[in-house]
Amino acid sequence: MDIKDAKFITSAAREEQFLKPDKPMIAVCGKSNSGKSTLINMLANKKGLAKTSSAPGRTRLVNYFDFGAFLLADLPGYGYAAVSKEEQAKWAKTLDAFFARKEEISHVFVLSDIRRDPSADDMQMLAFLNYHILPFTLLATKADKLSRMKQRERARKVAQSAGLGEDNIIAVSSLTGEGKDKLLKKIEGILSL
Repeated sequence: MDIKDAKFITSAAREEQFLKPDKPMIAVCGKSNSGKSTLINMLANKKGLAKTSSAPGRTRLVNYFDFGAFLLADLPGYGYAAVSKEEQAKWAKTLDAFFARKEEISHVFVLSDIRRDPSADDMQMLAFLNYHILPFTLLATKADKLSRMKQRERARKVAQSAGLGEDNIIAVSSLTGEGKDKLLKKIEGILSL
């Protein structure tokens, strides 16, 4: 799969603003600062397509991108404690409303830092996706921070703690592009369903 001209479409703050996709839609979610925007830029081969920030909690809306063969929805990060409880509740409501339209979602990529065990928030998200029978893959981000041997070790440990098969985890690095080919193959598989 070759992504040539990905572009930003729109942002949605409320359910009535969500796009009704006319092609497969893949959602990207994860804790605040897990690398969602950076991953989108890597996939698109464009540095500034999705706005990145070193400060967590930057994505507060559902941002839609057109990747040609599919739409990508970048969801607000979860688990960011430095915003008010009211703001956290608003984000949770947005996520609930988004996932309630599960027939419109082809797949979900859940991002989690490979160096850490999945957090309670990550586990809650995985349980939510399992409960609602939404297909997902865990993307273990920041793989460039570990050696290949350590990556395999961590992927195995993450798989065990999250109750997943190792083949349901892809180690990626947006910095080096590691795992990009495997991720693109996964997307091809999703689109062929």
